[in-house]
Amino acid sequence: MTYKLLIVEDDKSLREIMTDYFTDSVKEEKFEVTEAEDGNIAMDYLETEEFDLVFLDIMLPGLNGFDICRKIRRTSEVPVIFLTARTMEEDVLLGFETGCDDYITKPFSLKTLYAKSLALLNRARGTVLDENLTVGNISVNVKSMEVTSCGQAVSLSPKEYELLLYFMQHKNRVLTREIILNAVWGFDYEGTDRVVDNHVKKLRKDLGSAGAQIKTLISKGYKMTE
Repeated sequence: MTYKLLIVEDDKSLREIMTDYFTDSVKEEKFEVTEAEDGNIAMDYLETEEFDLVFLDIMLPGLNGFDICRKIRRTSEVPVIFLTARTMEEDVLLGFETGCDDYITKPFSLKTLYAKSLALLNRARGTVLDENLTVGNISVNVKSMEVTSCGQAVSLSPKEYELLLYFMQHKNRVLTREIILNAVWGFDYEGTDRVVDNHVKKLRKDLGSAGAQIKTLISKGYKMTE
């Protein structure tokens, strides 16, 4: 899958570094990047194109990042990550008040930014699923959050439900514990990845015989199969 990324940053060298990193052909997830050097240009793009993710600086020529984020949230739930040198707590709080999904201060790690981006994209993808999702003997009605296993209704905890949905969205794909932890519990979760193993164990039990569709891959993670 290819994601459309808008980078709004007035520092040309930083824009180019991020673009090079996110368009690296070696990476599993592909990005098509559009660059904007000021707030007005960014809004022109946002009003005429659809994006899957936005990186947004705050101090920009034209509209500032806070104003852009407010405008985005009037019509869209696209994930927005602020990338800024402003580290004051009031700026961070204002960023989240305007509707951002994450607030990262400069300098930052491109590896960390990439991981956070994938986690946000995975969560966002879950909001646009078809109403009915089926993998093998497991079915989910996303609208009603009803789960059936081998034709029988199943009651799951909220976190089990999120975990199952994530597995089903990524069927036949090897998922490491770190990937699952970031996507389901959030990048800032402070516990250990053992929480993944514990929830998978309970989820399998609750799914009955269909729980066998969630395969354990020794030293790698998990994979859901048909």
